[in-house]
Amino acid sequence: MLPPEQPLSATDQVQNLILESADFEDFLNELARFSAHQMAGDGDDALCGITLLRDRKAATIGWSSPSAREVDEIQYSLSQGPCLTAAKEEREVYVPDLLEEDRWGPDYAAAVASHGLRSVFSLPFHLQGEARAALNLYSDFPHKFDGRAAERARDFTREISQALRLAVRFSLHADSAINLKATLESRTIIDIAVGIVMAQNRCSQEAAVEILTEASSNSNTKLRDIAKSLVASVGGPGARTYYQEPGKVGSGPGA
Repeated sequence: MLPPEQPLSATDQVQNLILESADFEDFLNELARFSAHQMAGDGDDALCGITLLRDRKAATIGWSSPSAREVDEIQYSLSQGPCLTAAKEEREVYVPDLLEEDRWGPDYAAAVASHGLRSVFSLPFHLQGEARAALNLYSDFPHKFDGRAAERARDFTREISQALRLAVRFSLHADSAINLKATLESRTIIDIAVGIVMAQNRCSQEAAVEILTEASSNSNTKLRDIAKSLVASVGGPGARTYYQEPGKVGSGPGA
């Protein structure tokens, strides 16, 4: 008798969304719908939007419904609100009841409440880069995200942050799910190449990534191919490829 299948974790389900989505936008919308479903609970409906802040510009890049996008965009028009604060300052922002909220002036709370909503919970994603993002949850019940609901939202956001970080990082270079799949498959080889460069140059991980990225740019070669070439040359009998930090002379092996 086969053992019962274990339910997939949120991380596994989100990674499946990456692989199954037609493109980056489709993935983000599916992620927002998935997040809203996970956070609703008790049969209640919840709205969810995903805000991305890049180059000082904010946009809702995924939404569970048109209404979720509309209420997110209220904040952008006012240049303030919980999701912008959460993304910019990388901290949680909770609005238990919009009818009693005045942190962003009367316009924001009144505009969002006019959509029949009462509570808002915005949680930052930790993307570890220039881009910043936040998960925005809305409910038509006041104090919806108190106590256990807040803990569930924190756990969920933490669990899916890595998948979103990966998707956002490669969205600049990937326009389809095919490229996203290739990104996932190449992650290991790139990590190995980074380790090799760190050992060769006795440098930090950040510096090693910069070295490989510059080599990719200068040679007009994909980062994945640069990494594969480096790993193959180190492990094989041929000549060893060596990338060094810009401005350093004679720091390679045998120098």
